[in-house]
Amino acid sequence: MNIRNLFKILSITTFIIVGILLIAHSANAEEKQKKNLLFIMTDQQRYDALSIAGNTVLETPNLDRLANQGVYFKNAYTACAVCAPARSSILTGTTVENNGMKTNDKAYYNDEKGLMNMPTFDEILSDNGYHCEYYGKWHSQTSHTEIYKNPLKESKSGKPIFGHGGQKFVHLDYLYKNVSNRELEKGELYDKMTGMPYVTDPLDKHHGMTDKELKEQNLKFPQCDMHGKLQISKEHTLTAFQAKQTIEAIERLKDKPFSITCSFHFPHAPMLPPEPYFSMYPASEMLAPLSISDDMQNSPYLSANGRLKNPEYSNPEEIKYMISNYYGLVKEIDDWVGKILKTLDENGLTENTLVIFTSDHGEMLGAHGLREKNVFYEESAHIPLLIRFPGEIKKKTIVDGYISNVDLFATILDYLKVGEHKSDGKSLRGLINGTDKKHGKYVVTEWDYRGDISPNYMIVKDGWKMIIPYSKESKVINAMYDLNSDPYEMNNLIGRNPNKEQYAEKAEELRESLLEWLQKNKSKHYKGVKERVLI
Repeated sequence: MNIRNLFKILSITTFIIVGILLIAHSANAEEKQKKNLLFIMTDQQRYDALSIAGNTVLETPNLDRLANQGVYFKNAYTACAVCAPARSSILTGTTVENNGMKTNDKAYYNDEKGLMNMPTFDEILSDNGYHCEYYGKWHSQTSHTEIYKNPLKESKSGKPIFGHGGQKFVHLDYLYKNVSNRELEKGELYDKMTGMPYVTDPLDKHHGMTDKELKEQNLKFPQCDMHGKLQISKEHTLTAFQAKQTIEAIERLKDKPFSITCSFHFPHAPMLPPEPYFSMYPASEMLAPLSISDDMQNSPYLSANGRLKNPEYSNPEEIKYMISNYYGLVKEIDDWVGKILKTLDENGLTENTLVIFTSDHGEMLGAHGLREKNVFYEESAHIPLLIRFPGEIKKKTIVDGYISNVDLFATILDYLKVGEHKSDGKSLRGLINGTDKKHGKYVVTEWDYRGDISPNYMIVKDGWKMIIPYSKESKVINAMYDLNSDPYEMNNLIGRNPNKEQYAEKAEELRESLLEWLQKNKSKHYKGVKERVLI
């Protein structure tokens, strides 16, 4: 080989090596430019369980700080006031009707055709170079979890973290290792989530009973019946465990673009805060909801959520225990959110991370004598939503417009600049910046659990709310409330109101907006809603 050919080969080789290095450098630079996502979601937190929302009892300084450093949405609503449907809509940016996740029992390993045949925002982010991890409650289709790179995939018993009860089993492994259980003392029962003792409150269905009596009578023990004080350290609760997993993930992934979800189980039942949270809001100082005495005779929810079989939630004294515990659980979450946000600060990630805080739906907490969710009352359907993104969202921004958590999918993809993807929602950027004058005029929440034997749609517009089923034939009472003058929804202006004719024009206005929403989302219920007799 002559010298000329040798130099030629070396030149070509050098050119190739330099090209490879430039490509690698360019890829690394592009990766470093990507913004992160931290998505924090609670379960069953109502819109007013925040001090920034005007709650004068509950203190949430860390969530308030998050809102003050970004945007606070005053009128955010769930797509559906039920766990799995709401979470599936958040993940995919689609209506419940369009993603098919109409009930909780469709979650996890359901192979029914037509369920969630669309990507989640994390699947899209993963395809765009993001490292995605998810901690806490999943409650959606397990088929969409393959992209998550959590170091821990299952509990020691072999239960997968994205299967039914996955979060419970990995937490139990932690408890078995770090907490010594003990025999029950007087007034205590075992929490069915942790297996640890708790002191029962008078509101607890089994207050005054022993574990032996429960077993002898083979009594049911659902989460929603448990109220009291959990007898373990605050450092070992499920909330603490899920927050610590999130903190560890942030520290481990700080040098790569990430999407981390922290999905807290609480303040969902069981209502069992540990100390010091149990004693922070004494039951004796709580105020019962103003609507607790509603006789519900002109409401479509007279017997909702087992209301008639659970009179204790209509008892103004007993409900105070639930409010006390609920506030304690929210306060515990706020403390841990503060620690999570501090972790971003300490790792220099705050300026580079989109942070979203929301909840899947609310909690009735005794309003109208109801517990849990599943209804379209404000306490159930109206949720918190806070978004912080330094450099992109101005501090102390407040949005009054009506939005749905269906909009979060498009909002995330917009702010993280991964391109537009088909969805039923719309990016909230325009509302946040004040440039979008069309979105936010009204919001719709839906639920089609058992057909038209209960209300199927709620629409809120200009402070007016209408609740109706989706068929002409349904016997369900129509409802309409003027939230401007009746914020507790005590006076149904239509339904069995003898003066309902004077509200016909407003009811039709709300129906027209609902029909617009149904048509936009290609709903099969358009015709039924159009033919429904409102007055």
